[in-house]
Amino acid sequence: MLIRAGYDIAFTSDQEVPMLACLSVHPSRNKDLRTAQRIFTTPDLPLYDYVDGFGNVCTRLTMPAGGVTISCGFVIEDAFLPDPVVPDARAVPLAQLPDDVMIYLLASRYCETDRLTEAAWGLFGHVPPGWGLVQTIVSYVHNHIRFDYQTARPTKTAWDVYHEQVGVCRDYAHLAITLCRCMNIPARYCTGYIGDMDLPAVVGAMDFSAWFEVWLDGGWYVFDARHNFPRRGRVLMARGRDAADAALVTNFGLVTLTRFDVYCDEDRLG
Repeated sequence: MLIRAGYDIAFTSDQEVPMLACLSVHPSRNKDLRTAQRIFTTPDLPLYDYVDGFGNVCTRLTMPAGGVTISCGFVIEDAFLPDPVVPDARAVPLAQLPDDVMIYLLASRYCETDRLTEAAWGLFGHVPPGWGLVQTIVSYVHNHIRFDYQTARPTKTAWDVYHEQVGVCRDYAHLAITLCRCMNIPARYCTGYIGDMDLPAVVGAMDFSAWFEVWLDGGWYVFDARHNFPRRGRVLMARGRDAADAALVTNFGLVTLTRFDVYCDEDRLG
């Protein structure tokens, strides 16, 4: 399937503000692009890209006083297969984990393993490690949280959402990641596009989405605690320990978000 995706995001400010954006398709999907992917700004600004320690493309820019609009659009080819389900995938003993995977067992900005370890072992300590444990955690988080855009806030952590029991997709991901880490399953945060093409009906306004991956049997596997079933058509943008490592835009000064339009649908003209 050819998927048409992109965004149009605008900010205002009374002063110059340096910004960092993770708004490009992840390099692992570059070979699937069927049109050029280029970020445009209005006014036209110099942009500089680099690849961070998690393999994400980060774009640096300085917003002038007044504001900036950041936009991008592209077409990407996708097999449109559901997320793989491998019930026999086993947990890897800690002593055998690769060194670069160990970081995904540690506490991070939004994933406080130290505060949730006791709860996690109380809830899941009886479940054998492996795919079944992860799916049990995902189902628990899916049922524990009520989805509500109005409750979103940039400071909400896994501990917060565990107690408040309401949040958005990144909150589902953060709590599931934290509980997996507490149970010695490496887990990392992912963000990107996922449209409604595989759903029977449109579900709310289009937005970027968050999900997570776990390390089992020597590889990374996708899980999604918000939807709790294999989805199709994911387009990865960024990965990290949590949303702090994969923030869509980081501004180094005060700004106001004035427009946030995202689209992701089938390209029927391709």
